[in-house]
Amino acid sequence: MSWVALLDYGSVLIFALTGALVASRAQLDPIGFIFIAALTAIGGGTVRDVLLDRNPIFWIGDPLYLAVAAGAAITVFFTAHLLESRLRTLVWLDSFALAIAVAAGAGVALNLGQPAPVVIVMGMITGCMGGLMRDVVVGDVPVVLKQGELYVSAAFAGALAAWVARDVFALAFPALAIGAGATWSLRAGSLAFGWSLPVYKSRPPRS
Repeated sequence: MSWVALLDYGSVLIFALTGALVASRAQLDPIGFIFIAALTAIGGGTVRDVLLDRNPIFWIGDPLYLAVAAGAAITVFFTAHLLESRLRTLVWLDSFALAIAVAAGAGVALNLGQPAPVVIVMGMITGCMGGLMRDVVVGDVPVVLKQGELYVSAAFAGALAAWVARDVFALAFPALAIGAGATWSLRAGSLAFGWSLPVYKSRPPRS
């Protein structure tokens, strides 16, 4: 199994756990848990594969991804009540999933010989789209749009780091590890220390 496939499995598992935690906060039934978990887990990778014209799409070629997502959803359905803070667990799990998914998306594009802009965008899409779909479906403010937080920008930096590292090391594993590490470091810094980018503030027009 390739490093990219392993990263896809890791991101599917962890994103599914975040989707199921969101479903627990929305008090959904077991089928709702599975739906939200699977949507979160495979959403970004599906958009990536459609845009790159990969055939078959990763979870259609290997339905085990769906089983992983469903298993994670059912596990959380029976255990979510044991967590002291589901929201805190959710945001930290999501940070790990983001890092792994960005590396997976960048890795897929690199393996297909895509240029730097495509590698970066595919990393960002794989990392961000599943969580965006999850939050929109349950009616939450998407975490990717929360004011000033490093999320999409962390995904951008991680995908860029993976592309640069691939040129330096010419090997998949170091490049993808560096991309994942860069993504997670920035996202974790935003969560733990409040790292952020400046946001636009409207001003009255000049008279």
